[in-house]
Amino acid sequence: MKFKQTDGQNQRIERITTPHLVVGIDIAKETHVAQATNFRGIVLSNRHLTFSNTIEGFEKLVRWIDGLKQKHRLQGLIIDMEPTGHYGSNLANWLADKGINVVMVNPATTKRNKENLDKSPSKNDPNGCACHCRSVTFYFPY
Repeated sequence: MKFKQTDGQNQRIERITTPHLVVGIDIAKETHVAQATNFRGIVLSNRHLTFSNTIEGFEKLVRWIDGLKQKHRLQGLIIDMEPTGHYGSNLANWLADKGINVVMVNPATTKRNKENLDKSPSKNDPNGCACHCRSVTFYFPY
């Protein structure tokens, strides 16, 4: 039996359901930026979250996520980020230790989604995060 690429993509899409909160994180050396959307890609937070690449920053992220989940009555959570060298490793490992789903998205897919979203090739942090969320169906687990 042959396995088609669309079969795998469809399986990944089916994992993201109505009660999921999808958080896209733009990874940087010292300060990360996060944006939250629902399963359809509709932004749920009034503003993006900026947090440091420290334990305190990671805890700030989790508090922000918990507040959004409670406010919008969501149970599931998927956090996605681009593989940017080793800068996201601490965060990804810390979240994985907490039992939180962390996935990596393809930077090329994020770029295409961002260009389609605002017709601009430039990439600023909040728009990049929203595009991560829309790219999550092309993920691979960390």
